[in-house]
Amino acid sequence: MSERRVLVVLGAVALIAAAGAGWLGVPHLSTGEGGAAARAGVARYHCPMHPTVVSERPGDCSICGMRLVPMEEDPAAAPAPDPKKRTLWRSTMNPSEVSDQPGKDSMGMERVPVESEETAPRAAPAVPGLATVRMTTRKQQLIGVRTSDVVRARFLRTLRTVGHVTYDETNLRQVHTKISGYVEKLYANATGEVVRKDEPLVDIFSPELLASQQEYLVALEARKRTAGSSIPSVASSGDELVASARRRLELFDLSDGQIREVEQSGRARRTVTLYAPISGTILERQVTEGQRIETQTELLKMADLSRVWILASVYEYELPFVRLGQKATLKLAYLPDKTIEGRVAFVYPVLDAATRTAQVRIEVPNPGLTLKPDMYAEVTLSADLGERTAVPASAVMDTGTRSIAFVDQGDGTFEPRDLKIGLRLPDSYEVLDGLAPGEKVLTSANFFVDSESKLKAALAAMAANSTTPEPQPHKH
Repeated sequence: MSERRVLVVLGAVALIAAAGAGWLGVPHLSTGEGGAAARAGVARYHCPMHPTVVSERPGDCSICGMRLVPMEEDPAAAPAPDPKKRTLWRSTMNPSEVSDQPGKDSMGMERVPVESEETAPRAAPAVPGLATVRMTTRKQQLIGVRTSDVVRARFLRTLRTVGHVTYDETNLRQVHTKISGYVEKLYANATGEVVRKDEPLVDIFSPELLASQQEYLVALEARKRTAGSSIPSVASSGDELVASARRRLELFDLSDGQIREVEQSGRARRTVTLYAPISGTILERQVTEGQRIETQTELLKMADLSRVWILASVYEYELPFVRLGQKATLKLAYLPDKTIEGRVAFVYPVLDAATRTAQVRIEVPNPGLTLKPDMYAEVTLSADLGERTAVPASAVMDTGTRSIAFVDQGDGTFEPRDLKIGLRLPDSYEVLDGLAPGEKVLTSANFFVDSESKLKAALAAMAANSTTPEPQPHKH
């Protein structure tokens, strides 16, 4: 019996020793891995509005007070494939000299084979604060996921604004005289009257002008008397007197025909007639018959209305779409069935500080005087901006500091992308960087996907901060 008991005791000791040896050979989990493994089977809750608020128990959000909702566990990530290996040939004397074929190096020595791992291509840079989201087909249907293609599209921008009719400033004239006197007669005596170029407008009696004409006649008579003089200075003095008197009449705006009439008749004209400088409409009449006038008195104001300007107001963010020579169409309230066309002739360089608009001048022919100054018109400008990379406006999420879109990578995976946006049209945006034609972008349910992406990024950051390094085993 004693021998049997000894054998039993020895067997028990051997089993304990073997168990201890096996336990020593098992690798231990680190604190972080153990915590993660412990939490793997525990339900967690998060705030729908604040993804960083996460708890292992149900309750309310500490920030906004909303009820915490259960989190869906991410599907297990597929293990990374083993890196592929390939054989390279390296110089024994110069390790930086590598070739994919055997042979001799630059020093004439045979290269030796070495194995190298092929590295996978780098992924696109991650968007800070966002993570790639994967969701099932059912979940996509529930939240209403829709996508659209990134395409090359022709950008057509239509600007609609209001403008008002005004005079062509190059066809405005003010009629005045350079002499003082009295208005003897008004030929154009009504505002709005249409006159033609060189038609008489007003007769003016001026004692000053009458005296100047008499001086001219005297100079002409003196030149006749001195023309036959044998003294050259006397003969030339007559010509100088005539030239001086004639110059005085020209400065008073007498035409060559009027001066010639004085010469031929030998009598000074009691009145001088002012003629219309252009064909146009009398806009203002400032004098009446019998009124005394001075040199600074404005008699009439007239304009040629056969061509008018439309001054349209364009917001500063729309100015890049306005070009000189661009076609413009106009519609007026009292001519609803008629469309008038014009061209952009000038963009004014000054911005209105109150309305943040700039004036665009459109020149329009007005043969029937249909357009009248101070009328309002609806102005439409169309700009063809050519083909550009475009996405629907609903695909871009503007955070104020950056523009984000989610790219459909297939298999329910949506990757966030940081975009550089160019032109912004009502229905589409130009993409300068971040997307390529042929890719698919999310156009609906962006808010839900963005929230989940922020949540995943926040959880990943928290897990990275809470993980402790694995202790290294001691070697004896």
